[in-house]
Amino acid sequence: MTELRRIGRSDLTTPPLILGGNVFGWTADQDTSFAVLDAFVAGGGKVIDTADVYSAWVDGHKGGESETVIGAWLKQRGRRDEVIITTKVGMLPIDGVQGLAPDHIAKAVEASLQRLGTDYIDLYLAHRDDEGTDQAEVAQAFDRLVKEGKVRAIGASNFTADRLASAVEGQKVKAAARYQALQNQYNLLERGEYEGAVQDYCVAHDIGMTPYYGLASGYLSGKYRKAEDARGARGAAVGKYIEGNGPRVLDALDAIAAAHEASLAQVALAWIAAQPGIAAPIASATSVKQVEDLLGALHLELTAEDLSRLDKASTVPVAV
Repeated sequence: MTELRRIGRSDLTTPPLILGGNVFGWTADQDTSFAVLDAFVAGGGKVIDTADVYSAWVDGHKGGESETVIGAWLKQRGRRDEVIITTKVGMLPIDGVQGLAPDHIAKAVEASLQRLGTDYIDLYLAHRDDEGTDQAEVAQAFDRLVKEGKVRAIGASNFTADRLASAVEGQKVKAAARYQALQNQYNLLERGEYEGAVQDYCVAHDIGMTPYYGLASGYLSGKYRKAEDARGARGAAVGKYIEGNGPRVLDALDAIAAAHEASLAQVALAWIAAQPGIAAPIASATSVKQVEDLLGALHLELTAEDLSRLDKASTVPVAV
């Protein structure tokens, strides 16, 4: 078992759920973020995911907003030892430079540690592949962080199967810390970045997948059923689902949710958790009510018939 899976299976309710921190300091202000974090931990959650680049895409933001909010919460609540923090490096520029060059990783981890107000990160991920930097150098840079105690485990995000395999091989050659987790997009409407070669590699090499966009930017919660529903910060991202295979998937979710007296979000996350190689899905929330709903997925067990129905509904028909 990987480090992430040991955490997931021994310390968390099974199947575990990771709270996405991309909304903190963005669509959730500090007070709301604190309430969400409190509710998540009170409900049995432990793993909180963020990245140094959250939320640099917002006008007036420079990145680090999410980490700063989480750090303030950790300081005020004094709960560092009760939670597992994952963050990422590679997309936020420092002095105009981004990527996975060793010097950049060294600077970025110090900035993340300072914002989080902690002396270690439980899981540190390469936010995206950097083909311009030799993977052996990346391996050594991450390995130094592990040996220094600044990082407990490492992982990757947005990697193809070939690049993940070559990265792991580079780590093996250098006898360096190995990627324990992968974080690619994966949900009922976005299956291509995991299923197939990536999933096969992760299962074969015991790399735990922690997919992001588990609810397809909120679409799988049933919030956006018509074009006029697609408003707000996330609304623009769901238009393709409304026009595509989304309605058919929502129909299947509606039926299964009704049968289990569950919400659509709970069913969508339970489907992810049931797939081979999944360590834990990620989902974000901007209210206590949403957190409580998401945590319900921890206790939902879908039948083989449920899973098959969702598989069929989410498979895009091939034109003939």
